[in-house]
Amino acid sequence: MSRDDPTIKAHGRRIYAELGLEELPRFLSTMDRNEFSPTYGCANREFWLTRVMDFPSAIAQFGLHGLALAWAHQMPGNRFEGQPKILRWILAGLDYLTRIQHGDGSFDEFYPNERGWAGPTGFLVHAMVGCYRLVGEHMAPEARGRLLASVRSAARFLGENDEIGVLANHHAMAALPVAEAALMLDDDGLWALYHERMDELMRHCHPEGWCLEYDGADPGYLSATVSFLAKLHRIRPEERIEQVIRRAIPFCSYFITPDGHYGGTLGSRQTLHFYPHGMELWAERVPLAASMADRMLEGFAAGASVWPGLQAERYFVYRIPEFLQAYLDHGPRPDPSRREPLPYEREPFVARFPQAKIQARRTTWGYMVVNLARGGVIKLFELPSGKPLLVDSGVVGELADGTIFTSQWIDDSHQQDQTGDTLRVQGRCHKVPTQTFTPLKMMAFRATMLSTGWNARAAKEMKGLIRKVLMTRASSVPVRFDRKIRVDGSGLEVTDELVLEAGATVTRLKVGDDMPLRYVPQSRYFQPQELEVEGYDLGPQELAALNRSSRLLLRRRAVPGEGVRVEPAR
Repeated sequence: MSRDDPTIKAHGRRIYAELGLEELPRFLSTMDRNEFSPTYGCANREFWLTRVMDFPSAIAQFGLHGLALAWAHQMPGNRFEGQPKILRWILAGLDYLTRIQHGDGSFDEFYPNERGWAGPTGFLVHAMVGCYRLVGEHMAPEARGRLLASVRSAARFLGENDEIGVLANHHAMAALPVAEAALMLDDDGLWALYHERMDELMRHCHPEGWCLEYDGADPGYLSATVSFLAKLHRIRPEERIEQVIRRAIPFCSYFITPDGHYGGTLGSRQTLHFYPHGMELWAERVPLAASMADRMLEGFAAGASVWPGLQAERYFVYRIPEFLQAYLDHGPRPDPSRREPLPYEREPFVARFPQAKIQARRTTWGYMVVNLARGGVIKLFELPSGKPLLVDSGVVGELADGTIFTSQWIDDSHQQDQTGDTLRVQGRCHKVPTQTFTPLKMMAFRATMLSTGWNARAAKEMKGLIRKVLMTRASSVPVRFDRKIRVDGSGLEVTDELVLEAGATVTRLKVGDDMPLRYVPQSRYFQPQELEVEGYDLGPQELAALNRSSRLLLRRRAVPGEGVRVEPAR
């Protein structure tokens, strides 16, 4: 969809409101709206109705913020504005939230006694403060007192704790609600904790423009960090916040692709979501932010990228207030003659980010982004059509013992080079965690959390262990890879070499395709782009040759207008 498409011209910012509002009936369907019920106001349907959960996941209450925004503001197609029942349900949901809070101020999201930090506690404080601004005057005195006490307790928990593993967007979503709570409660102690949180966040923001997400740059969560910091800057302007935002916006822009998608397997956490509110808040000050928001609006309208309705039950509530706030704060656009072009719209260039190990390149015939930190993950698009020419997540295979392995794992020991027109990454493939719960494992896990989770330190250590096992643990396999990516005037050549060690036997192997493998709950949403790309599967004879010689050399050439030609493996 182009900028001249009549759908965009007719709707513009309304797309935000439409995509956010259409999910509110879904949210209301998750809420217990029976005022005689002991779980009145609970938004976790799997707990109060279907009863397949043994505790109420607090993050479900985050949807109250979107509901409050709709109740309080006039928006196109908004049937919820000023509705008395909507107000009653918001107040019931807030009061229920205060009843499921732990004594230390924290909340649970994934399992009992989780005592989650920014997720969920930070998000919930942000939602409580946002709701209080909109409906607080309608609260009964007792309920208001409970909510304010809950906000204070949760904000102190955020300020006095952190989590194992660095997620910069979580640090931003700890600093933001602590500042909001300090401002609302006029609490000097919370302001002191806010400064501690901000100092920690700044340690994870890089001069190249990205902020650390576990072990690298992730465009999806970087857009979230921009959104959170833009909200924060509005209530408490600071030069250091502005510097991070002004660096992050250009970095994010390289991951908006010509077909309207964003991020994905190029990032450390493989997330596809684009948070538009921060871009709207900064659209007037940074013209590139306006260009990015407009292009992603086109993507949302065309069914690309991630809109609220695409997300799973646990996460769609995050997107509703983000989209409604983007509508309400839609920023002024520069004169068309002053519009800042996106990277793929510019004259040919090469942009290198040595610390992130990422390169973006515009040629006369296409646009490419490569992440060498993730084993040379590639996204390449033809221009001017904008169609994907090569979307390649690296090598994925299976050993004879059932181990799934890949070249796309981040490992500091990998060797990378992006100094010329040939990019290269060498290293060892890694095992892909594939654990799932069995009934026995679930019983053991629940028993552990119920018996030890009362202790905040034990709960924190357990969550760190879970993240390590499922997300960050790097366990290598006896398969080495060497990927070379060469760009020239007519196309792209990718050469992959695999070497088997220690008698390893490969039973299945695929090179290319769009295959996110890291466990991240907010990833792997369907994108139309998936239907337009395909990888290369080795056949039985090629696998036999690989296992016999312990070596594979595969060369592919991507040429605009011709597609991808594969040289037989040998």
